[in-house]
Amino acid sequence: MPAESTSRLESINLKERIGSTVTLSALVLWGLVIFYAYTLAMPRAQYGVLFIAGAIGVYILDELQGAVAESEYLDVALLVISLLVTAVVTAYVNLHFQALNVNRVGYAFPHEYALAAAFVAVIIYLSWRSFGLTFLSILVGSLLYGYFGDLIPGLLGHSGLEVNRLLLLLVLDITGFYGFLTQLVAAWIALFLLYAGLLEGYGAFDLIFRGAVRTSRYIDSGVAQTAVVASAVIGSINGSQTANAGMTGSFTIPMMKENGIKPSTAGGIEAVASTTGQVLPPVMGAGAFIMASLLGISYITVITAGLIPATIMMVCIVIAVHYIASSQLDVIDVDEVLDGLDDRSREDTLVDTAKFLIPFCVLVYTLGIVQLTVMTSALYTVMAMLITGISFPIAHAVFDSRSVTDQAKETLVDTVAGFRRGAIITAPIAIILAAINGVVDILMTTGVPGILTLSMMEISGGIMIVAVLISMVICILLGLGMPTTAAYTVVALLVAPTLVSRFLVPELSAHFFVFYGAILSGLTPPIATCAAVAAGIADADFVDTCYEAIKVAAPLFVLPFSFIYHPVIVSGSLGPAALFTGLLILLGGISIIHGINYRFEAGRGKQVAIGSIFFVTGVLTMVYPSATVQYAGAAVIIALFVVQQLMMNGISIGDSVKSQAK
Repeated sequence: MPAESTSRLESINLKERIGSTVTLSALVLWGLVIFYAYTLAMPRAQYGVLFIAGAIGVYILDELQGAVAESEYLDVALLVISLLVTAVVTAYVNLHFQALNVNRVGYAFPHEYALAAAFVAVIIYLSWRSFGLTFLSILVGSLLYGYFGDLIPGLLGHSGLEVNRLLLLLVLDITGFYGFLTQLVAAWIALFLLYAGLLEGYGAFDLIFRGAVRTSRYIDSGVAQTAVVASAVIGSINGSQTANAGMTGSFTIPMMKENGIKPSTAGGIEAVASTTGQVLPPVMGAGAFIMASLLGISYITVITAGLIPATIMMVCIVIAVHYIASSQLDVIDVDEVLDGLDDRSREDTLVDTAKFLIPFCVLVYTLGIVQLTVMTSALYTVMAMLITGISFPIAHAVFDSRSVTDQAKETLVDTVAGFRRGAIITAPIAIILAAINGVVDILMTTGVPGILTLSMMEISGGIMIVAVLISMVICILLGLGMPTTAAYTVVALLVAPTLVSRFLVPELSAHFFVFYGAILSGLTPPIATCAAVAAGIADADFVDTCYEAIKVAAPLFVLPFSFIYHPVIVSGSLGPAALFTGLLILLGGISIIHGINYRFEAGRGKQVAIGSIFFVTGVLTMVYPSATVQYAGAAVIIALFVVQQLMMNGISIGDSVKSQAK
């Protein structure tokens, strides 16, 4: 056998062995998570140390598989070194946990500083590998800011943190990379990401896809609505809009393109749909857990507060997608599309629906009705998913007189695939949140939130609208290139306190404002990571995709300001005042969508004028703090729609008035 063929065969064998190791490490990680959730057998901080090590291990092994396949020897070497450093540091920290966390806080031995420095280098490398140069610049910039603070003039200057102080802060005091965000992911978010992995492993995405395709029977834009429904539902569990765009976009974007939608439009719709999922209760892309933790309020209060704005956003996006897509879509045969997937019977569909519906009902019951802790509810949901995911297909095979052994093997493969997928989803999110925790601790230690408050007050002159606009820009900039949870955490700690303390904005309103603002970064050039991923899948121009996404999501850029000036819609109350205000804001959002996306039958100049009237009136109705102006805006919008409908029916206003006079 030629030497080249032998080398290729050895590379393939090594890749397969690493792949098996990824699966094994994923099972070990989830074993740790489930064990802790069930027993609480160790301090949460110690569990966080073990969890982040497990997540790093899964990520490195998964990346190593690709590096070996591509013969990228430098990457292989760096990944192996990172894995060894993580293993050594984790073993040491776990062995000396009591001393580091209690007995010697603020002090360490020379060899401990060396270990901490090596682990900082690992986190920097993995953060760059996961999220690129944008986030790397934030992480390294924070380290440099912490160290060279004494050389910085003006408000941003500080006394500077020595290297040893930084290492204590980031690693050895069990803060920084092991801090509250890492522990929050480990205790709350991880189990929901496992749930997402199991949903994918057991075929939930296919079921959602089928249900969404069936809407094409009743709605002209049904194929495009598939992306909105599937991506939003899946994205509500997934903690990263960018990752979600890659996951669901891989099948929704090609489907839209095949049915006549332009590549840039298909990419824009998918990017917006994935972003929408990040604000949908009950999980809200895992942001709800962090918000509840930061505010010290119940999780139920957060998701209740998120219901009205999420509804407004979903309705506006569905209408926008209908306007844009219905003129581009070809006529499709729904039955042919469904038959092209596989020959699933109605009975199979009902079994699959029950299989996924029962765990979701468990989630709603344990979180919303019994109000157990988030971790316990997530554990019960995962257990329910495992029980139904394994037992339902086997029971169905028994009733259909199919081979139980073959079905059991297939179900086992799906279960393992779900565990693996869940770990691969979790790993990069855990890594970046650990890194963000380090950044936040440095900024908090050096007093940046207070500096930001003073700067914002000085620039805005104490005028709320100016301060809110500045805050939105900061949220978008700080959220660039980061998952939802990481982006929200940064702006929640740096921006929200200023709005609360200086401008007396209610806490929930301020946090929802920065939460929505942070996710806008995924759609906003020049970074727009979510749009970039969707554009890549669609083979479309990046700028055109961003433009299409912003057309669809236009009300999303206005909606956060409604939280500031109409805080009742995110107060956690679903009373008449909240619902009526929400209805007015929804009408304003629809007006914005109509003005931007509806094709008016008029000349170019008239189109722009009519669209501008709808847009401006919609913005005022959504944001203006005066109820009188809101009511007037709503009346104008309704009148404009009526006039437009009359004109479409060939009835002029003058003729209508004359006929009534007679």
